[in-house]
Amino acid sequence: MYKIGICDDGKNICSSLENMILEYAKKRNVRLDINVWYSGEQLCTCLLEKQPLDILFLDIELLEMSGIQAGDFIRNSLENRKMQIIYISGKSSYAQELFKTQPMDFLVKPILQEDIDRVLDLAAKLLETSPKKFEFRSRHELYSIPFDEILYFASEGRKIKIFTLHGTQEFYGKLRDISCQLPGSFLSIHHSYAINQKHVFHYTYDTVELIDGTILTISKAYRKQMREKMLDNI
Repeated sequence: MYKIGICDDGKNICSSLENMILEYAKKRNVRLDINVWYSGEQLCTCLLEKQPLDILFLDIELLEMSGIQAGDFIRNSLENRKMQIIYISGKSSYAQELFKTQPMDFLVKPILQEDIDRVLDLAAKLLETSPKKFEFRSRHELYSIPFDEILYFASEGRKIKIFTLHGTQEFYGKLRDISCQLPGSFLSIHHSYAINQKHVFHYTYDTVELIDGTILTISKAYRKQMREKMLDNI
């Protein structure tokens, strides 16, 4: 599943891009979630409130906030270096400005299906080398978080909370049901907690401290397993 964004102030351009991206998904048999915005301000507001995108098609000549300004916001204010940004424009004279926001590619309008196929093939290859993600549904929307950004999972009643380097998310579920989806870096330390060992700062016989200062209890049933795992890592 790839989360793809399109930001262009031309509705016809957005519609055309969306159709070509859907055609790509059909040919490659991949799942996509596409969101469309018509201004840089709308895009940046949504990125602040929701999960980041994997791939973004971003027009340079937007009405108020330019595409380059939006790209700078993504890279520097949001500190997101993983999103694959593909700039689109009716001109081809932006090389120096674009370099600062580290785009993946630059497409000149009119954009053809073969252009979309090429850049999405490349983006998919680049994303495959990125950390794998945990996917979940909350309030009828699909979210994904790179495993490397997750500190720990906590079960609270019927909900699971995901504590990350950037905040907290939650969804309905049971910890035991998602355990098979977690990579080897995750370890259960309690029936209510599964931690990412990559973010362990310090541990004792019955507690573990994560890099954000969170201290969690290691239940008696998991202490031996936890000790062995930490020794293996050392």
